[in-house]
Amino acid sequence: MYILVVNSGSSSIKFSMFDSSAGDRLSEPICLFNGEVSNIGEADARLELKRVDGTKLSGTRAGVEAATPEEAMRVVLDTVCEPQMPPVQAVGYRVVHPGAKLHGHQRITKYVLRDLEEAVAFAPLHDPTAIAVIRQGIERFPDVAHYACFDTMFHRTMPVEATTYPIPQAYRDQGVRRYGFHGLSCESIVHRMRAEVPKFPKHMVIAHLGGGCSVTALLDGCSVDTTMGLTPTGGVVMETRPGDLDPGLILYLIRQQKSGHDKATSAVEKILNHASGMAALAGRAGDMKAVRQAAVDGDGTAALALKIFTRSVTKAIGGFCWLLGGLDAIAFAGGIGEHDVQGRAEILNGLQELGICISSPLNETKVSGLHRISTAESKTALFVVPAQEDLMIAMHVDQIARSER
Repeated sequence: MYILVVNSGSSSIKFSMFDSSAGDRLSEPICLFNGEVSNIGEADARLELKRVDGTKLSGTRAGVEAATPEEAMRVVLDTVCEPQMPPVQAVGYRVVHPGAKLHGHQRITKYVLRDLEEAVAFAPLHDPTAIAVIRQGIERFPDVAHYACFDTMFHRTMPVEATTYPIPQAYRDQGVRRYGFHGLSCESIVHRMRAEVPKFPKHMVIAHLGGGCSVTALLDGCSVDTTMGLTPTGGVVMETRPGDLDPGLILYLIRQQKSGHDKATSAVEKILNHASGMAALAGRAGDMKAVRQAAVDGDGTAALALKIFTRSVTKAIGGFCWLLGGLDAIAFAGGIGEHDVQGRAEILNGLQELGICISSPLNETKVSGLHRISTAESKTALFVVPAQEDLMIAMHVDQIARSER
């Protein structure tokens, strides 16, 4: 079965094609190619298409029409429908938030779409785009099965004391709790480490650091706590999101808006999701490379932003070390986690008192795939593990489709 995987965001749509026909249900689907429509809403929006080995395919081109995520999805659909492409036989979508009614990765029906519309209240930044993309996919491929894979499902193993907010019961009954995110990323890291690390770590932390950032505590490969909560806005400091804040500060921000309640709420929501975090601290776009270069050039605000970011991640890892009673391993993933050599060192240097020691030569060596960056003396093994969310979606789609036969 050829499975199209779609991972949509506000500024890009990533997509992959997998072949699950080889082997049995325990085999991994094979990735045939990856693609991305980037810079959505910008004049320089472009389509990139490449094989797994990195060689570009003829579909790669700049100047595509992608003023909105919907237009970008049309580019994706047109690309995968070209004559030389394999036929799309199933489609899997990454969906950030399932809301209170959906409890597992599943085939999309009109009832699932209805529940996803209700879930927009929990994830107004992410779910509307995902729903629009799903509707387009169903319209283009009405005769194949479509599946939603949720970023929260990995964290359903968290105990109730980790998921419950100390707020009135009426709101908890509405589904207000800590869900956790980056679950597909965490699941892929556990999957890869089970396959490649000789002794799988019992007590582990995963630091997924990118545009969005989260830190997750795992016991025997299962999530027991994580920094994000009801939405992907909380936790550690991120590119444009602040992470955890005093609730009173949010009330203060609402009161500062010189408009009606609805407009004030919308304005504060925009501040928290698009104009906070590293972008607010460093006074620039929030891109980690740009912030780090500015700090090197003597920009004091950029240097402070890096210290605040590092401190928030180090605190989260240290707290989970206490929660788990020690750490056997820490895994870094995401764009920053995988590529920011100095950032990994700064975060881990704050944990040396716990016997955590990073190897500078290993940390600075560019290696593709899972690799270890800790010294031989380190009490905690340190790894860089590229996330494979698309693979996990393809695996879930294949498993559900097989169970439906």
